[in-house]
Amino acid sequence: MTARIALFDLGRVVLDWEPARLYLRLLPDAEERERFLSEICSMAWHTRHDAGVSFADNAPPLIAQYPQYESEIRAWGGRWMEMFGGYIDGTPELIDRLEARGVPLYALSNMPSETWPLMLEHFPLVKRSRHTVVSGDIGLVKPDPAIFHHPLQAMGGPAPEEVFFIDDSEKNIMAAEALGFRTHLFRDAAGLEAALTAEGLL
Repeated sequence: MTARIALFDLGRVVLDWEPARLYLRLLPDAEERERFLSEICSMAWHTRHDAGVSFADNAPPLIAQYPQYESEIRAWGGRWMEMFGGYIDGTPELIDRLEARGVPLYALSNMPSETWPLMLEHFPLVKRSRHTVVSGDIGLVKPDPAIFHHPLQAMGGPAPEEVFFIDDSEKNIMAAEALGFRTHLFRDAAGLEAALTAEGLL
């Protein structure tokens, strides 16, 4: 069975999301910035937003622990859009080509619910998806296998083998493969183009 549907992750596949982009402005010292992003506003802490916890609820416990960084912690939600640098080079062109060929496009993103309206406003490309599963809306985050049933349901119940899933996280790719999805671990648009071509989608 070959894939006939494309399922995209968004951050670092379609959208150029890098928290360090914001914190270069807030914490000019590289060592301090690295410690802040790895130990304070870490990806483990941010995952709570992806799972549905609001910025307003997630910030105070961290501020209580690191009061000297209150403004920087609040900036994670308050200056969210400053983490973005537009689209990943080359990905929009591939989405154009897939759409031109009639390939159904869907998205599955670990993302806070409250930021999704901003994504739709600032990045029209994401509207090209027939349906986007936002983790914060359903309280599940990749790589939890349960989250993958939501896009399948939105697609009308295809076999996972009919879906080509693209993500930049190896853990997410492994979870999808275990469920039978065809997959591509994203590194750049050139690699994705080759994979889509090999799959027969381009």
